[in-house]
Amino acid sequence: MEFEQRFLALGDSFTEGMGDVDVNRPNQVRGWADRVAETLCAEGWGYANLAIRGKKIPQVLTEQIDAAVALKPTLVTLYAGGNDIMRPKVNIDELVRGYGAAVKRLQDTGAEVVIFTGFDGSSSPVFGKLVGRTALYNERIREVADVTGARIADYWRWRDFNHMGYWATDRLHMNERGHELMSRKVLGVLAREVPGEDPAPRELPNLSRWETAKDNGRWAVEYVGPWVQRRLKGTSSGDHLSARFPEWVSLAADGTVTR
Repeated sequence: MEFEQRFLALGDSFTEGMGDVDVNRPNQVRGWADRVAETLCAEGWGYANLAIRGKKIPQVLTEQIDAAVALKPTLVTLYAGGNDIMRPKVNIDELVRGYGAAVKRLQDTGAEVVIFTGFDGSSSPVFGKLVGRTALYNERIREVADVTGARIADYWRWRDFNHMGYWATDRLHMNERGHELMSRKVLGVLAREVPGEDPAPRELPNLSRWETAKDNGRWAVEYVGPWVQRRLKGTSSGDHLSARFPEWVSLAADGTVTR
């Protein structure tokens, strides 16, 4: 199927859709990019998504940009960096050195490009200690936008996401309400009218101190332990996964795909 307008999503687990579970979709996730695509595809757009969980910036730039250029998109979203920032040591300046060139390559296809700042995790037990790194990363991303003219989806300044009711049980990814809110934010960046109301965050249980400690222990066993093991082994949660939509499709809100 030929599409005059084509939306391509690039990146890591954030864009793949982790935390927004849908067992009937590729990789069993939906995510904000699918939700944006559903709106655009209803208007006749095509959609592709090359994002894969666990990818770091160098991997995204080397594995996804060439494929993206070959697809000749008219709109591209690009976010990577969260997995890099969480490493024990990282040189932010070195990390984003090729980011601007990648954006320019995408723009040279005729595409409009949207890039993301990182999340302000000041209030997060997971991301709180990484705020300084993220702030520097964001400044470099803003410089890329200044030079290239790319649009910015300013995750850093969207304070709604500080509410843990928008986050999945792994505390690393947004839940379905968070992804829905993100899709509405991105559509707003694209200057598109977004009908209806933003989703409210999930109600959080009022836990006692003992229940909180028990919940933290469960979280550490189920999510932190496996993450540490993968770091020690040099593996990634996305090692055996493929891109969800590597070629242009039309995606309906119920998940129906037309090629």
